[in-house]
Amino acid sequence: MTIDSFRRWYWIHKWTSLVCTVFLLLLCLTGLPLVFSDELRLWLGEAVEPPEHAVRAEPVILDALIQDARARRPQDHVKFLIRDDDGPAWFVTMGDTPAAQENSATFTYDSRTGEFLHAVPQNEGIVNVLFRLHVDMLAGLPGTLFLGVMGLLFVASVVSGVVVYGPFMRKLPFGLVRGARGPRLRWLDLHNLLGIVTVLWALVVGITGVVNTLDRPLLGYWQMTEISEMIAPWKGKNPPARISPVDDAVRAAEGAVPDMLIRFIAFPGTPFAGSHHYMVFMRGDTPLTARLLAPLLVDAETGQVSDRRDLPWYLTLLLVSQPLHFGDYGGMPLKILWALLDAITIVVLWSGLYLWWRKRQQRVEDMIVVDPSQNAVRV
Repeated sequence: MTIDSFRRWYWIHKWTSLVCTVFLLLLCLTGLPLVFSDELRLWLGEAVEPPEHAVRAEPVILDALIQDARARRPQDHVKFLIRDDDGPAWFVTMGDTPAAQENSATFTYDSRTGEFLHAVPQNEGIVNVLFRLHVDMLAGLPGTLFLGVMGLLFVASVVSGVVVYGPFMRKLPFGLVRGARGPRLRWLDLHNLLGIVTVLWALVVGITGVVNTLDRPLLGYWQMTEISEMIAPWKGKNPPARISPVDDAVRAAEGAVPDMLIRFIAFPGTPFAGSHHYMVFMRGDTPLTARLLAPLLVDAETGQVSDRRDLPWYLTLLLVSQPLHFGDYGGMPLKILWALLDAITIVVLWSGLYLWWRKRQQRVEDMIVVDPSQNAVRV
């Protein structure tokens, strides 16, 4: 590597790191407990587990769950019926209006017996605060998009760090930490070692984090394009006089794609469904396809499937990115690994700030020997 090339990459690594490090520390510190968000919610009483041995001879009537939720909050409207992928539970989500962005209530029911289990706290609790800080710094969509920009800088920092790592460590054994030559050199070696060990994980989490910040814009674009096309034939028509039970929509969707399972159902009046339909989202029945969804438009009056389409590639990318980012697709062993790598990344970020703070005493450039005859950099 030439001197000029090395200096350019070092400049990129230095300044992309400095700009994003404080925000990345916030994301890592909040992301660490969020890896165990399901366990935290149970421990804090913000969620409950269905009984282990509950059984029922007949399938649960989903419309009975809807009627129970409406009885608990008669002034609100049902927005979504969501099936829990990790346990035998259904979630009924309600809002002040069908199109309300904020949820007014979420009720949990046992999917085997139909028994009411729990009212999920809305926009409160420690886990919710941590999640909001991690997603948008309590600043809404602008905060989310800002963190997306910081994520791009982080990816640039990781890539440039890998490029810079080679000239620094070419003459040294891998993993060497030169502790006898002072704390700054010791932290520099630790920073390089821990950074290169976690580089692949950091790139995966960084890139998927950037994709996840586009959640709302991508969903909004999909609603304005493909969903609008699906419901266009019913625009301008009067809403149906009778809404068929949600069980009819489920049976129609399961009959149309018998090799898939129900993931969630958007009710008439929500932005996902329009005023004349249910939108039933089906998922694959294997670990590899469980995150891939197929939306079916089901007529709310007749209970018949009106349209079916595959998700566009950008939403598929988003759905695949979400479990990769939080490590919630491989059980507790993967969560522990994700938490360990997160903790190591916190050390990398902190040590980077420390090295920059101490640069007046010993600049990194002082450890570089320039060989004019080869126009190259060596340690």
